[in-house]
Amino acid sequence: MRFPDRTTKIGQLISSYLEKKSNLEDHSVHLLFSANRWEMVPLIKQKLEQGINLVVDRYAFSGVAFTSAKPGFSLEWCMNPDIGLPKPDLVMFLQLNPNMAVNRGEYGIERYETSAFQRTVHQRFEELMKDASVNWKVIDAARTIEEVHRDIKVLSEDIIRLTQNQPVGELWR
Repeated sequence: MRFPDRTTKIGQLISSYLEKKSNLEDHSVHLLFSANRWEMVPLIKQKLEQGINLVVDRYAFSGVAFTSAKPGFSLEWCMNPDIGLPKPDLVMFLQLNPNMAVNRGEYGIERYETSAFQRTVHQRFEELMKDASVNWKVIDAARTIEEVHRDIKVLSEDIIRLTQNQPVGELWR
């Protein structure tokens, strides 16, 4: 599963915004991102109840980090709309120096893909990682694909084993 989910009506609004085809006020954009996550909660819960493990790309933490990197937005304000979302058992942060990210494919096409903004986003992620209620693991994404894959695989297998048959928590509660 990946966010934003661009297949929904809300996701299509977000996609148009990210592709610089439309402009939206920053508060409303943040709330649209959150609404996009909330509209997927029934599917997330259904899959989890069926015993399906989910890998979710760019969940609430990404939205909080990106919006709070803009002037005038606090982490607290940005977190509030996502309070109560299904809490992930593990959050893997693939850390990559913004200068290295520039050299990766298609960087710079969408809104917010500038080195200066990405550095601020990274600082916000570091602040989010201080929250001990969330199980964060940092992975060095500057290594080879095989090395990164190995780390992700091991961490995933370990957390699945540890959290089997555990109830799903609520984020930031």
